[in-house]
Amino acid sequence: MSAIILDGSMVHYEALGRGRPIIFLHGWVGSWRYWINAMQASSTSFRAYALDFFGFGDSDRNKNHYTIEKQADLLDRFLNNLGIGKVALVGHDLGALVGFQYFKAHIESVDRIMAINVPLEYDLLTARMRTAPATDLAEWLTNRQPEALTSLSDASKVDPEAVSVSMSSLQGYSIFPQVRNFGVPCLFVYGANNPALASIPFQDNALPMHMHQITLENSGHFPMLDNTPQFNRLLVDFLALDSGASPTELQMKEEWKRRVR
Repeated sequence: MSAIILDGSMVHYEALGRGRPIIFLHGWVGSWRYWINAMQASSTSFRAYALDFFGFGDSDRNKNHYTIEKQADLLDRFLNNLGIGKVALVGHDLGALVGFQYFKAHIESVDRIMAINVPLEYDLLTARMRTAPATDLAEWLTNRQPEALTSLSDASKVDPEAVSVSMSSLQGYSIFPQVRNFGVPCLFVYGANNPALASIPFQDNALPMHMHQITLENSGHFPMLDNTPQFNRLLVDFLALDSGASPTELQMKEEWKRRVR
């Protein structure tokens, strides 16, 4: 277990591998723990980090830092403290929102972003996702699959206020129009069978060339747990793109097409 102290509060993180830095940002259910397989898959070429936001996992409960903006400040201070330069960000629901918020303020520090099942508007979250305790959500979103529940075992550590405050800060939040034209490669990944979201964005809307969406047919809210080999292949393919290359190139690879069918 690794930890640093930021403004008097402990932040837990784990790191693996060597190479360019990649930061995994967890969502509203669980902690850094469900990224273990993805960290292992990327650690052959990257130095993979995963941290716990305030109010999650083994990081301190700091109620003054539970908004999306404050968690993004945490990410900024974490990167500065460890001397980490330009990064690739991989964020899942809340983590993707935090990643976008950080990106908005530090465009030059982000090489690429993978945003997984991110609710870009508050209304996209289903009522149960907004109101149920994290432990109940873990069972519901994984259909009580034992291996997935093990990866989400830290759901019991989630401060309910950390969830409610960050979700409330999503209301009136319109980060996508602000980052849409920044030109940094961004891959949106959605699970086709995700009960946490009322609908999947972008299905009928054209995205700029540096952005692309992929829907994984055999996945729900946790594609990194629902179909780990498929998710890890997509992750590695995305990370392998040349810096600045459009993620639409993923569709041009026959190898990838066969693997996602």
